[in-house]
Formats: sequence, C-alpha cells, structure tokens
Amino acid sequence: MSKPALQRYRVLAQIGFFALFTLTPIFDLFRYDLTEKHAYFLTMPWHLGIDDLIAGRVDAGAAALNLVLYLFLPVLGTLALIVGVAWKWGRLYCGWLCPHFSVVETINRLMLAATGKHSVWDRNKTPPWEPDGSPARRDKRYWLLVVPAAIGFAFAWAVVGLTYLMPPFQVYGGLLTGTLYRGEVIFLSAATTVLSLEFLFARHLFCRYACAIGIFQSFAWMGNKQAMVVGFERERLTDCASCLDGKGSACDAVCPMRLKPRNVKRWMFACTQCGQCLSACGTVNKDNPNGALLHWVKNDEARRNEARFSVLSNTDEDAGGKI
Repeated sequence: MSKPALQRYRVLAQIGFFALFTLTPIFDLFRYDLTEKHAYFLTMPWHLGIDDLIAGRVDAGAAALNLVLYLFLPVLGTLALIVGVAWKWGRLYCGWLCPHFSVVETINRLMLAATGKHSVWDRNKTPPWEPDGSPARRDKRYWLLVVPAAIGFAFAWAVVGLTYLMPPFQVYGGLLTGTLYRGEVIFLSAATTVLSLEFLFARHLFCRYACAIGIFQSFAWMGNKQAMVVGFERERLTDCASCLDGKGSACDAVCPMRLKPRNVKRWMFACTQCGQCLSACGTVNKDNPNGALLHWVKNDEARRNEARFSVLSNTDEDAGGKI
C-alpha cells in the first residue's frame, strides 16, 4: 500500500466511524436511556435485572448471573479486544477510528494554516511548505474558521453525547422546535463550553495524558517489545538531515500528537500509529533510490530496532530524548 493511499484509507475509516458514532444511538445500536432506565443493544432492550431483583421477581443468584452475562463479560470482552489490538499494533483505535482524534486533526490543520503551528502551545512554527515541496497555506484569516470549527464540533459532540442518554428523536426534535427540556439545555451548554475549550487549547494533550482508553492502549503497546512501531534507518542520518532543505523535519512537522517520530519507543508513548510521519518521509524521499527512512516494523525487527535505538540514544537523554 502506497503512503498516500494509506492516508486516504485512514480518512475513510475515520469518516465511517464518526458516522457510526453519530448514528448508533439513533438506531438503538447501543445507548442507555435515562427515561426508560435501561440500555439498548442492537435495537433490543438490555436489562441487568436489578429492577426485577428489587421487585422480588428474581432471586439474588439470577440477578448476579445477569450482571455477569450482560455487564461484566461484555465490558471485559471489549476492553480485552482493545488492549489485545494495542498490544500487537499500538493505538490503532486512536489513529484510525477515534472520533475525537479526527476532530483533533481537523482543528490542527486549520490552526496550522492560521498560525504555522499545530497548537498554541507549540514553541516553533513548522516549515512553510509541504513535504512535496509545495507552499503551505499560511493566513491569519483561518482563525475565522478555527474558533467556529472548535465550537461547532463541540456542539455536535454534545448533541450526540446527549442522544446516548436521552431518546434521540426527542433531542433532535427539541433542537428543531426549540422545546428542549431544561436539563438537556444545561447539559448541552456545559458540554459545548468544556469541549470548545478542550478542542481549542488541549486537543492532543487530552489524548496524551487524560484519555483512559488511549493510556491503556499505550501501556499495552509499551509492554510488548515486538509490537508494531515506527522504525528509523539511523545509518542514513545524512539523508534525514537534508529533509525540507535542512529547515526542519517533515515527520516532526506533520505529527498530530506533536511527537518526534525518529525517537526511541519510550519517547513515542502516545503514538497513534496514524502513519502521517511515514507518508511525509515517503513523499520527501520519493526520488531517493533508497526510499524513505521511516517504516513500520514489528516482531523481531521491532525488538532489534528498539535495542539499537536504546544504545544509540543514551547520549541524547540530556537533550530530551531527541535523535
């Protein structure tokens, strides 16, 4: 699979999962209804049996069995699947499916066009051209899109989040007719405010330090020395030094998590395996007969890559782990 094709497929996966995230409560594929006090799964009511236990319709043994079958096993099974995938391939869910991360990348791109930086917290601007050598968009007027996009995504997230808790058609109908309940208005107002601030100021920081799903994936990935990781051909460091005419590194410039992809694995703790660094490196080196310097590696090759990096990077610790 070529690198541009890789990114096209990733964007399609993100769009598809974002649509699924939005439509799931509408079709009762999965949600908890606060008005009916039970969940829905694949259009069917999902009861844990607590109400039946309180009403005396079932005994404690049957209620406990319901909890195991309909709560603990599904939750643990889902977590096992996520951790199992992360153990072998890293944070694929984050980079390829997560609807929050797709918002992070979208606002990053708009802020990059407005300021030359992915985030207000970045110290330095990225080089003013793309990996293929074309000029990068830089115009302060993009701020007119950054703020509305953050607020718009925040409101959309708040609405979708509410439909996971209240009847979806009641929520959307209330929005259209202006007849939302007081509690729904409070929820939407508070959620939109918090999410707007997060999307504007703490997008990738939330992914790196606050997202429980992301952190558990990172722990699983770090625990497997043979897991898929971005490998760097360090012996070709001179080719890397000429990247973007020596004004910066294309892989550093495109990373939405603001990582340095040529680092050892422990410094890439929050890598989402989005592959944008590989795509950028491949584009920059498209005319290089030796090809790109960054590649996904796994199994024994990943173990050897990490061992080699660890030895070579010991002298770089004082420089913040830069390679």
